[in-house]
Amino acid sequence: MHNLVNKVWNYASILRDSGVSYTDYVAQLSYLLFLKMDSEAREIGLDSKIDEKYSWEVLRSLSGEELESSYSKTLNELSKQSGIIGQIYQKAANKITEPAKLSRLIALIDGENWLGLGDVKGAIYEGLLQRNATETKAGAGQYFTPRVLIKSIISVMKPRFDMSICDPACGTGGFLIGAYEYMKTQTQDKKALKRLREENLSGVDITPLVVSLCAMNLYLHGLGGEKELVKTGDSLVSLGAERYDMVLTNPPFGKKSSTKIMGEGGNIVVEKGEYAREDFISTTSNKQINFLQHIMSILKMNGKAAVVVPDNVLFEGNAGERVRKRLLSEFDLHTILRLPTGIFYAQGVKANVLFFDKYPPLESGYRTKEVWVYDLRTNVNLSLVTNTLNEGHLSDFEKCYEMRKSGEGAENERFRKFGIDEILKRDKTNLDILWLKDESLEDAENLPTPEILLSEIKANLKSALKVLEEI
Repeated sequence: MHNLVNKVWNYASILRDSGVSYTDYVAQLSYLLFLKMDSEAREIGLDSKIDEKYSWEVLRSLSGEELESSYSKTLNELSKQSGIIGQIYQKAANKITEPAKLSRLIALIDGENWLGLGDVKGAIYEGLLQRNATETKAGAGQYFTPRVLIKSIISVMKPRFDMSICDPACGTGGFLIGAYEYMKTQTQDKKALKRLREENLSGVDITPLVVSLCAMNLYLHGLGGEKELVKTGDSLVSLGAERYDMVLTNPPFGKKSSTKIMGEGGNIVVEKGEYAREDFISTTSNKQINFLQHIMSILKMNGKAAVVVPDNVLFEGNAGERVRKRLLSEFDLHTILRLPTGIFYAQGVKANVLFFDKYPPLESGYRTKEVWVYDLRTNVNLSLVTNTLNEGHLSDFEKCYEMRKSGEGAENERFRKFGIDEILKRDKTNLDILWLKDESLEDAENLPTPEILLSEIKANLKSALKVLEEI
Protein backbone atom coordinates (compact mmCIF):
# COMPACT_ATOMS: atom_id res chain seq x y z
CA MET A 1 0.00 0.00 0.00
CA HIS A 2 2.79 2.40 0.98
CA ASN A 3 4.47 1.83 -2.40
CA LEU A 4 1.26 2.63 -4.26
CA VAL A 5 0.84 5.88 -2.30
CA ASN A 6 4.42 6.83 -3.16
CA LYS A 7 3.94 5.87 -6.81
CA VAL A 8 0.85 8.03 -7.23
CA TRP A 9 2.21 10.83 -5.06
CA ASN A 10 5.59 11.11 -6.75
CA TYR A 11 3.85 12.33 -9.88
CA ALA A 12 2.77 15.42 -7.92
CA SER A 13 6.32 16.80 -8.11
CA ILE A 14 6.14 16.78 -11.90
CA LEU A 15 2.82 18.61 -11.87
CA ARG A 16 4.15 21.18 -9.40
CA ASP A 17 6.44 22.41 -12.17
CA SER A 18 3.30 23.12 -14.19
CA GLY A 19 1.74 25.17 -11.40
CA VAL A 20 -0.59 22.46 -10.07
CA SER A 21 -0.76 22.61 -6.26
CA TYR A 22 -0.74 19.46 -4.14
CA THR A 23 -4.38 19.99 -3.17
CA ASP A 24 -5.43 20.43 -6.80
CA TYR A 25 -3.48 17.28 -7.64
CA VAL A 26 -5.38 15.22 -5.05
CA ALA A 27 -8.64 16.67 -6.38
CA GLN A 28 -7.77 15.68 -9.97
CA LEU A 29 -6.84 12.21 -8.71
CA SER A 30 -10.26 11.97 -7.05
CA TYR A 31 -12.07 12.92 -10.26
CA LEU A 32 -10.15 10.39 -12.35
CA LEU A 33 -10.24 7.61 -9.72
CA PHE A 34 -14.03 7.75 -9.58
CA LEU A 35 -14.23 7.36 -13.38
CA LYS A 36 -11.79 4.43 -13.29
CA MET A 37 -13.69 2.61 -10.54
CA ASP A 38 -16.98 3.21 -12.32
CA SER A 39 -15.45 1.57 -15.37
CA GLU A 40 -14.28 -1.41 -13.31
CA ALA A 41 -17.77 -1.75 -11.80
CA ARG A 42 -19.29 -1.82 -15.28
CA GLU A 43 -16.86 -4.58 -16.33
CA ILE A 44 -18.11 -6.90 -13.57
CA GLY A 45 -21.77 -6.26 -14.36
CA LEU A 46 -22.63 -3.53 -11.86
CA ASP A 47 -24.68 -0.47 -12.78
CA SER A 48 -22.72 2.53 -13.98
CA LYS A 49 -23.24 5.98 -12.51
CA ILE A 50 -21.58 7.72 -15.45
CA ASP A 51 -22.94 8.40 -18.95
CA GLU A 52 -20.83 6.51 -21.52
CA LYS A 53 -19.73 9.68 -23.32
CA TYR A 54 -18.03 10.82 -20.09
CA SER A 55 -16.61 7.41 -19.23
CA TRP A 56 -13.06 6.33 -18.42
CA GLU A 57 -12.82 4.44 -21.70
CA VAL A 58 -13.42 7.63 -23.68
CA LEU A 59 -10.75 9.61 -21.81
CA ARG A 60 -8.25 6.76 -22.06
CA SER A 61 -8.61 6.65 -25.84
CA LEU A 62 -7.88 10.36 -26.37
CA SER A 63 -4.72 12.45 -26.46
CA GLY A 64 -3.55 16.01 -27.08
CA GLU A 65 -5.97 18.91 -27.08
CA GLU A 66 -8.88 16.53 -27.68
CA LEU A 67 -8.14 14.86 -24.31
CA GLU A 68 -7.92 18.17 -22.48
CA SER A 69 -11.17 19.42 -24.04
CA SER A 70 -13.04 16.17 -23.32
CA TYR A 71 -11.80 16.02 -19.71
CA SER A 72 -12.81 19.63 -19.03
CA LYS A 73 -16.27 19.00 -20.49
CA THR A 74 -16.62 15.78 -18.45
CA LEU A 75 -15.89 17.60 -15.20
CA ASN A 76 -18.35 20.36 -16.05
CA GLU A 77 -21.17 17.95 -16.86
CA LEU A 78 -20.62 15.68 -13.87
CA SER A 79 -20.60 18.68 -11.52
CA LYS A 80 -24.25 19.27 -12.46
CA GLN A 81 -25.41 15.82 -11.36
CA SER A 82 -26.96 14.91 -8.03
CA GLY A 83 -25.94 12.46 -5.34
CA ILE A 84 -22.39 11.23 -4.81
CA ILE A 85 -21.33 12.25 -8.35
CA GLY A 86 -22.41 15.85 -7.86
CA GLN A 87 -20.65 15.97 -4.49
CA ILE A 88 -17.34 14.66 -5.76
CA TYR A 89 -17.38 16.82 -8.87
CA GLN A 90 -18.90 20.00 -7.41
CA LYS A 91 -17.23 23.05 -8.95
CA ALA A 92 -14.69 20.70 -10.57
CA ALA A 93 -12.33 22.22 -13.11
CA ASN A 94 -9.36 20.84 -15.01
CA LYS A 95 -6.15 22.16 -13.46
CA ILE A 96 -3.85 19.99 -15.62
CA THR A 97 -3.70 21.99 -18.81
CA GLU A 98 -0.79 20.10 -20.41
CA PRO A 99 -2.35 17.13 -22.27
CA ALA A 100 0.82 14.99 -22.08
CA LYS A 101 0.86 15.20 -18.28
CA LEU A 102 -2.87 14.53 -18.05
CA SER A 103 -2.38 11.48 -20.27
CA ARG A 104 0.45 10.31 -18.01
CA LEU A 105 -1.74 10.62 -14.90
CA ILE A 106 -4.52 8.64 -16.61
CA ALA A 107 -1.99 5.91 -17.46
CA LEU A 108 -0.82 5.82 -13.83
CA ILE A 109 -4.35 5.27 -12.54
CA ASP A 110 -5.20 2.84 -15.35
CA GLY A 111 -2.36 0.58 -14.24
CA GLU A 112 -4.21 -0.50 -11.09
CA ASN A 113 -7.42 -2.43 -10.49
CA TRP A 114 -8.79 -0.15 -7.76
CA LEU A 115 -11.95 -2.10 -6.95
CA GLY A 116 -9.80 -5.20 -6.55
CA LEU A 117 -7.90 -3.48 -3.73
CA GLY A 118 -10.97 -3.86 -1.49
CA ASP A 119 -10.80 -2.02 1.84
CA VAL A 120 -7.20 -1.04 1.15
CA LYS A 121 -8.23 1.64 -1.36
CA GLY A 122 -9.71 3.74 1.45
CA ALA A 123 -6.45 3.53 3.37
CA ILE A 124 -4.52 4.48 0.22
CA TYR A 125 -6.65 7.59 -0.21
CA GLU A 126 -6.16 8.48 3.45
CA GLY A 127 -2.44 8.17 2.81
CA LEU A 128 -2.70 10.64 -0.07
CA LEU A 129 -4.69 13.09 2.05
CA GLN A 130 -2.08 12.88 4.78
CA ARG A 131 0.75 13.45 2.31
CA ASN A 132 -1.18 16.45 0.98
CA ALA A 133 -1.56 17.88 4.48
CA THR A 134 2.14 17.34 5.15
CA GLU A 135 3.28 19.02 1.94
CA THR A 136 0.81 21.90 1.99
CA LYS A 137 1.61 24.95 4.11
CA ALA A 138 -1.91 26.32 3.65
CA GLY A 139 -5.09 24.67 2.49
CA ALA A 140 -5.78 21.01 3.11
CA GLY A 141 -3.48 20.83 6.14
CA GLN A 142 -5.94 22.78 8.24
CA TYR A 143 -8.61 20.17 7.52
CA PHE A 144 -6.55 17.16 8.54
CA THR A 145 -6.69 15.95 12.17
CA PRO A 146 -4.04 13.35 13.12
CA ARG A 147 -5.77 9.99 12.69
CA VAL A 148 -4.19 8.57 15.84
CA LEU A 149 -5.88 11.36 17.84
CA ILE A 150 -9.21 10.69 16.14
CA LYS A 151 -8.91 6.98 16.98
CA SER A 152 -8.17 7.76 20.62
CA ILE A 153 -11.09 10.17 20.96
CA ILE A 154 -13.48 7.66 19.41
CA SER A 155 -12.19 4.83 21.62
CA VAL A 156 -13.17 6.74 24.78
CA MET A 157 -16.42 8.16 23.33
CA LYS A 158 -17.59 4.66 22.31
CA PRO A 159 -20.25 5.58 19.70
CA ARG A 160 -22.93 2.90 19.16
CA PHE A 161 -23.93 1.70 15.70
CA ASP A 162 -27.47 3.07 16.08
CA MET A 163 -26.34 6.61 17.03
CA SER A 164 -26.51 9.67 14.80
CA ILE A 165 -23.04 11.23 14.52
CA CYS A 166 -22.27 14.71 13.21
CA ASP A 167 -19.11 16.64 12.38
CA PRO A 168 -20.10 20.27 11.62
CA ALA A 169 -16.57 21.03 10.34
CA CYS A 170 -15.85 17.67 8.72
CA GLY A 171 -12.81 18.45 6.57
CA THR A 172 -11.76 15.28 4.76
CA GLY A 173 -14.00 13.11 6.95
CA GLY A 174 -11.57 11.64 9.47
CA PHE A 175 -13.99 11.65 12.42
CA LEU A 176 -16.89 10.24 10.36
CA ILE A 177 -14.80 7.40 8.93
CA GLY A 178 -13.20 6.68 12.31
CA ALA A 179 -16.64 6.46 13.94
CA TYR A 180 -17.90 4.17 11.16
CA GLU A 181 -14.90 1.83 11.48
CA TYR A 182 -15.54 1.63 15.24
CA MET A 183 -19.32 1.07 14.96
CA LYS A 184 -19.55 -1.32 11.99
CA THR A 185 -18.25 -4.28 14.03
CA GLN A 186 -20.98 -3.92 16.67
CA THR A 187 -23.80 -5.60 14.71
CA GLN A 188 -24.40 -8.16 11.98
CA ASP A 189 -27.90 -6.86 11.21
CA LYS A 190 -27.92 -5.92 7.52
CA LYS A 191 -30.59 -3.22 7.88
CA ALA A 192 -28.76 -1.60 10.78
CA LEU A 193 -25.47 -1.65 8.85
CA LYS A 194 -27.18 -0.11 5.83
CA ARG A 195 -28.55 2.71 8.01
CA LEU A 196 -25.09 3.19 9.47
CA ARG A 197 -23.49 3.47 6.02
CA GLU A 198 -26.17 5.62 4.44
CA GLU A 199 -27.96 7.65 7.14
CA ASN A 200 -26.37 7.81 10.59
CA LEU A 201 -23.32 9.92 9.71
CA SER A 202 -23.38 13.52 8.54
CA GLY A 203 -20.91 16.34 8.00
CA VAL A 204 -20.67 19.93 6.80
CA ASP A 205 -17.72 21.94 5.55
CA ILE A 206 -17.55 25.46 4.20
CA THR A 207 -15.04 24.72 1.40
CA PRO A 208 -16.43 22.99 -1.74
CA LEU A 209 -13.10 21.39 -2.70
CA VAL A 210 -12.72 19.87 0.77
CA VAL A 211 -16.27 18.51 0.63
CA SER A 212 -15.32 16.85 -2.68
CA LEU A 213 -12.31 15.22 -1.03
CA CYS A 214 -14.46 14.16 1.93
CA ALA A 215 -17.17 12.67 -0.32
CA MET A 216 -14.52 10.69 -2.19
CA ASN A 217 -12.98 9.51 1.08
CA LEU A 218 -16.36 8.34 2.39
CA TYR A 219 -17.12 6.61 -0.93
CA LEU A 220 -13.82 4.72 -0.89
CA HIS A 221 -14.60 3.53 2.63
CA GLY A 222 -17.98 2.16 1.51
CA LEU A 223 -20.11 4.98 2.91
CA GLY A 224 -22.97 6.80 1.22
CA GLY A 225 -26.25 6.17 -0.56
CA GLU A 226 -29.21 8.23 -1.72
CA LYS A 227 -28.77 10.70 1.13
CA GLU A 228 -25.86 13.14 0.91
CA LEU A 229 -23.77 12.46 4.00
CA VAL A 230 -21.69 15.64 3.64
CA LYS A 231 -22.78 19.07 2.49
CA THR A 232 -21.13 22.34 1.57
CA GLY A 233 -22.18 25.16 3.85
CA ASP A 234 -21.47 27.32 6.87
CA SER A 235 -22.60 25.39 9.94
CA LEU A 236 -22.72 28.59 11.98
CA VAL A 237 -25.38 30.33 9.85
CA SER A 238 -28.34 28.54 11.44
CA LEU A 239 -29.27 25.89 14.00
CA GLY A 240 -30.99 23.65 11.46
CA ALA A 241 -33.59 20.99 12.14
CA GLU A 242 -31.38 18.00 12.92
CA ARG A 243 -30.19 16.99 16.41
CA TYR A 244 -27.51 14.40 17.04
CA ASP A 245 -26.59 11.76 19.61
CA MET A 246 -22.89 12.57 19.29
CA VAL A 247 -20.73 15.36 17.85
CA LEU A 248 -17.08 14.67 17.04
CA THR A 249 -15.22 17.57 15.48
CA ASN A 250 -12.13 19.72 15.10
CA PRO A 251 -13.48 23.14 14.01
CA PRO A 252 -11.10 25.37 12.01
CA PHE A 253 -8.60 27.40 14.00
CA GLY A 254 -7.47 30.81 12.81
CA LYS A 255 -8.48 34.42 12.74
CA LYS A 256 -11.80 35.79 13.82
CA SER A 257 -14.52 35.83 11.18
CA SER A 258 -14.71 38.96 9.09
CA THR A 259 -15.77 40.09 5.63
CA LYS A 260 -14.18 42.81 3.51
CA ILE A 261 -16.65 44.97 1.57
CA MET A 262 -16.31 48.05 -0.63
CA GLY A 263 -17.51 51.11 1.23
CA GLU A 264 -18.34 54.61 0.03
CA GLY A 265 -15.57 56.30 -1.96
CA GLY A 266 -13.91 52.97 -2.72
CA ASN A 267 -12.69 52.40 0.83
CA ILE A 268 -12.38 48.84 2.07
CA VAL A 269 -14.47 48.27 5.19
CA VAL A 270 -14.02 45.17 7.35
CA GLU A 271 -17.23 43.88 8.92
CA LYS A 272 -17.01 41.39 11.77
CA GLY A 273 -18.56 38.06 10.87
CA GLU A 274 -20.85 37.76 13.88
CA TYR A 275 -23.71 35.26 13.97
CA ALA A 276 -26.89 36.58 15.60
CA ARG A 277 -28.69 33.38 16.61
CA GLU A 278 -31.36 33.05 19.27
CA ASP A 279 -29.77 29.85 20.59
CA PHE A 280 -26.39 31.59 21.12
CA ILE A 281 -25.82 33.08 24.56
CA SER A 282 -23.15 35.42 23.12
CA THR A 283 -22.71 37.21 19.82
CA THR A 284 -19.05 37.15 18.85
CA SER A 285 -16.80 37.04 15.80
CA ASN A 286 -14.65 34.30 17.38
CA LYS A 287 -15.20 31.23 15.20
CA GLN A 288 -14.13 28.69 17.78
CA ILE A 289 -16.48 30.03 20.44
CA ASN A 290 -19.30 30.13 17.89
CA PHE A 291 -18.64 26.51 16.94
CA LEU A 292 -18.75 25.53 20.61
CA GLN A 293 -22.13 27.25 20.98
CA HIS A 294 -23.40 25.56 17.80
CA ILE A 295 -22.35 22.11 19.05
CA MET A 296 -24.06 22.72 22.37
CA SER A 297 -27.28 23.46 20.44
CA ILE A 298 -27.27 20.57 17.94
CA LEU A 299 -26.73 17.87 20.58
CA LYS A 300 -29.76 15.82 21.54
CA MET A 301 -30.65 15.60 25.21
CA ASN A 302 -28.28 13.01 26.74
CA GLY A 303 -26.00 13.53 23.75
CA LYS A 304 -22.20 13.57 24.00
CA ALA A 305 -19.52 15.68 22.36
CA ALA A 306 -15.75 15.69 21.88
CA VAL A 307 -14.47 18.96 20.42
CA VAL A 308 -10.93 20.09 19.61
CA VAL A 309 -10.49 23.77 20.55
CA PRO A 310 -7.52 26.15 20.77
CA ASP A 311 -6.35 27.51 24.13
CA ASN A 312 -8.12 30.86 23.73
CA VAL A 313 -11.51 29.16 24.16
CA LEU A 314 -10.41 28.19 27.69
CA PHE A 315 -9.42 31.64 28.90
CA GLU A 316 -10.79 34.41 26.64
CA GLY A 317 -13.00 36.91 28.47
CA ASN A 318 -16.39 38.42 27.64
CA ALA A 319 -18.14 36.04 25.20
CA GLY A 320 -15.71 33.26 26.05
CA GLU A 321 -16.39 33.53 29.76
CA ARG A 322 -20.16 33.57 29.25
CA VAL A 323 -20.05 30.49 27.02
CA ARG A 324 -17.82 28.62 29.49
CA LYS A 325 -20.24 29.37 32.34
CA ARG A 326 -23.13 28.08 30.26
CA LEU A 327 -21.14 24.96 29.39
CA LEU A 328 -20.47 24.32 33.08
CA SER A 329 -24.02 25.08 34.22
CA GLU A 330 -26.09 23.34 31.53
CA PHE A 331 -23.70 20.55 30.48
CA ASP A 332 -21.37 18.14 32.22
CA LEU A 333 -17.90 19.22 31.09
CA HIS A 334 -16.24 16.21 32.68
CA THR A 335 -12.86 16.01 30.90
CA ILE A 336 -10.29 18.24 29.19
CA LEU A 337 -7.32 16.78 27.32
CA ARG A 338 -4.45 19.27 26.90
CA LEU A 339 -2.83 18.29 23.61
CA PRO A 340 0.90 18.53 22.94
CA THR A 341 2.18 21.02 20.38
CA GLY A 342 3.72 19.78 17.14
CA ILE A 343 0.87 17.44 16.13
CA PHE A 344 -1.06 19.72 13.75
CA TYR A 345 0.07 20.86 10.32
CA ALA A 346 -0.47 24.47 11.36
CA GLN A 347 2.66 24.91 13.46
CA GLY A 348 2.63 26.12 17.06
CA VAL A 349 -1.05 25.37 17.65
CA LYS A 350 -1.96 24.88 21.31
CA ALA A 351 -5.16 22.87 21.47
CA ASN A 352 -7.36 20.83 23.79
CA VAL A 353 -10.18 18.33 23.53
CA LEU A 354 -13.33 19.16 25.50
CA PHE A 355 -15.51 16.18 26.44
CA PHE A 356 -19.01 17.08 27.61
CA ASP A 357 -22.51 15.57 27.91
CA LYS A 358 -25.90 17.26 27.57
CA TYR A 359 -28.61 16.73 30.20
CA PRO A 360 -31.89 18.43 31.13
CA PRO A 361 -31.17 21.77 32.85
CA LEU A 362 -31.16 21.99 36.62
CA GLU A 363 -33.40 24.46 38.48
CA SER A 364 -30.30 25.88 40.13
CA GLY A 365 -26.58 25.23 40.41
CA TYR A 366 -24.16 23.74 37.94
CA ARG A 367 -24.59 20.51 36.03
CA THR A 368 -20.78 20.08 36.00
CA LYS A 369 -19.62 18.96 39.45
CA GLU A 370 -15.95 18.34 38.65
CA VAL A 371 -13.63 18.70 35.67
CA TRP A 372 -10.84 16.20 35.09
CA VAL A 373 -7.82 17.61 33.22
CA TYR A 374 -5.22 15.43 31.51
CA ASP A 375 -2.02 17.36 30.70
CA LEU A 376 -0.37 15.71 27.69
CA ARG A 377 1.44 18.95 26.79
CA THR A 378 3.86 19.90 29.57
CA ASN A 379 7.32 18.38 28.98
CA VAL A 380 6.07 16.47 25.89
CA ASN A 381 7.98 17.45 22.76
CA LEU A 382 6.51 16.18 19.49
CA SER A 383 6.93 17.06 15.83
CA LEU A 384 5.41 16.00 12.51
CA VAL A 385 8.66 14.41 11.29
CA THR A 386 11.07 13.13 13.96
CA ASN A 387 8.75 12.37 16.90
CA THR A 388 5.15 12.05 15.79
CA LEU A 389 2.08 11.50 17.94
CA ASN A 390 1.42 7.78 18.33
CA GLU A 391 -0.91 5.44 20.24
CA GLY A 392 1.58 5.12 23.08
CA HIS A 393 1.32 8.85 23.84
CA LEU A 394 -2.46 8.53 24.32
CA SER A 395 -2.73 5.13 26.02
CA ASP A 396 -2.44 6.50 29.57
CA PHE A 397 -5.08 9.14 28.86
CA GLU A 398 -7.48 6.47 27.60
CA LYS A 399 -6.87 4.36 30.71
CA CYS A 400 -7.38 7.36 33.01
CA TYR A 401 -10.57 8.36 31.17
CA GLU A 402 -12.08 4.92 31.86
CA MET A 403 -10.95 4.98 35.51
CA ARG A 404 -12.53 8.42 35.92
CA LYS A 405 -15.91 6.98 34.96
CA SER A 406 -15.59 4.28 37.61
CA GLY A 407 -14.28 6.82 40.14
CA GLU A 408 -11.43 4.59 41.28
CA GLY A 409 -7.82 5.78 41.53
CA ALA A 410 -7.90 7.87 38.39
CA GLU A 411 -5.63 10.71 39.55
CA ASN A 412 -1.95 10.62 38.69
CA GLU A 413 0.83 13.08 37.84
CA ARG A 414 -0.83 14.15 34.59
CA PHE A 415 -4.51 13.62 35.47
CA ARG A 416 -6.13 15.86 38.10
CA LYS A 417 -9.65 16.56 39.30
CA PHE A 418 -10.92 20.12 39.95
CA GLY A 419 -14.22 20.79 41.72
CA ILE A 420 -16.72 23.26 40.27
CA ASP A 421 -16.34 25.65 43.23
CA GLU A 422 -12.59 25.77 42.65
CA ILE A 423 -13.08 26.52 38.94
CA LEU A 424 -15.67 29.24 39.50
CA LYS A 425 -13.21 31.09 41.75
CA ARG A 426 -10.70 31.33 38.91
CA ASP A 427 -10.46 34.64 37.05
CA LYS A 428 -12.97 34.66 34.15
CA THR A 429 -13.76 31.00 34.88
CA ASN A 430 -10.41 30.19 33.26
CA LEU A 431 -10.18 26.51 32.27
CA ASP A 432 -6.56 26.69 31.12
CA ILE A 433 -5.39 24.83 34.22
CA LEU A 434 -1.69 24.11 34.86
CA TRP A 435 0.07 22.33 37.71
CA LEU A 436 3.05 20.46 36.23
CA LYS A 437 6.45 22.19 36.35
CA ASP A 438 7.79 22.96 32.88
CA GLU A 439 11.32 21.54 32.81
CA SER A 440 12.31 23.89 30.00
CA LEU A 441 11.93 26.79 32.45
CA GLU A 442 14.35 25.36 35.03
CA ASP A 443 17.31 26.90 33.21
CA ALA A 444 15.79 30.33 33.91
CA GLU A 445 17.07 30.03 37.49
CA ASN A 446 20.65 30.09 36.17
CA LEU A 447 20.22 33.14 33.93
CA PRO A 448 22.35 36.26 34.59
CA THR A 449 20.79 39.08 36.63
CA PRO A 450 18.72 41.71 34.75
CA GLU A 451 21.53 44.26 35.30
CA ILE A 452 24.10 42.04 33.59
CA LEU A 453 21.73 41.26 30.72
CA LEU A 454 21.00 44.99 30.25
CA SER A 455 24.70 45.86 30.11
CA GLU A 456 25.29 43.14 27.50
CA ILE A 457 22.44 44.46 25.38
CA LYS A 458 23.86 48.01 25.55
CA ALA A 459 27.28 46.76 24.52
CA ASN A 460 25.83 44.89 21.56
CA LEU A 461 23.86 47.96 20.45
CA LYS A 462 26.96 50.21 20.66
CA SER A 463 28.94 47.71 18.62
CA ALA A 464 26.19 47.57 15.98
CA LEU A 465 26.00 51.40 15.77
CA LYS A 466 29.81 51.59 15.33
CA VAL A 467 29.63 49.16 12.41
CA LEU A 468 26.82 51.17 10.78
CA GLU A 469 28.85 54.43 11.11
CA GLU A 470 31.85 52.80 9.45
CA ILE A 471 29.68 51.65 6.56
